[in-house]
Amino acid sequence: MDGSAMELLRRYAAQQRESGYPDPILPEGWESAGPAAAPAALGAPASGGGPLDALRAEIDGCTRCALHERRKKLVFGVGDPRADLLFVGEGPGADEDSVGDPFVGAAGRLLDRIFAAAGIAREEVYITNVVKCRPPGNRDPELDEIATCFPVLRRQIEIIDPKIVCALGRHAAQTLLGRPEPIGRLRGVWHDWEGRRLICTYHPSACLRNADYKRPVWDDFQMLRDAYRAIRPK
Repeated sequence: MDGSAMELLRRYAAQQRESGYPDPILPEGWESAGPAAAPAALGAPASGGGPLDALRAEIDGCTRCALHERRKKLVFGVGDPRADLLFVGEGPGADEDSVGDPFVGAAGRLLDRIFAAAGIAREEVYITNVVKCRPPGNRDPELDEIATCFPVLRRQIEIIDPKIVCALGRHAAQTLLGRPEPIGRLRGVWHDWEGRRLICTYHPSACLRNADYKRPVWDDFQMLRDAYRAIRPK
């Protein structure tokens, strides 16, 4: 690589760092093994209990589909039970299955960095998944598994009552919208979901596999950031 090309790469990386967005050239261990420690406040139940805790207790020993057979921990969701912004992922991975919280592995670390770049405080939002138990081998959740878990997700959203929902990944987007289009056609625009604003974007794990998704994800998060700031003025 000649000097001019290297300089262009350096300038681009510097621009990305200044924006706070994860550097695409130096991923800084995004793929490293082992769960990241989740902030203690995220896993804590809402003080005094409430309908969200009651729902969690109701499904804690769920055996409604085959996913429970290999489950270590049910991954219900974490965050502010009164959040204005709710994120829906696809399903737990190995790290999440061990810890019991969503997005604590490599994809979660990337999501935290995107949150930081967008000025979104993780403790102010709520994060959950379409399915609450890990699909074997981190495979995609199957339609019957999604159908079994969807009433729980719907009830979570009803209880939390967020103003904005962000679907992370194809399965979350297609499940909420009831549309079979690929995520590339669903992202980048606002949708209405039962009176709430819904935006879709690629799952963080997709960015770890393909760096080409980082820019559209960042574009989507800038839309999300602006809408979130509008309902939560400083």
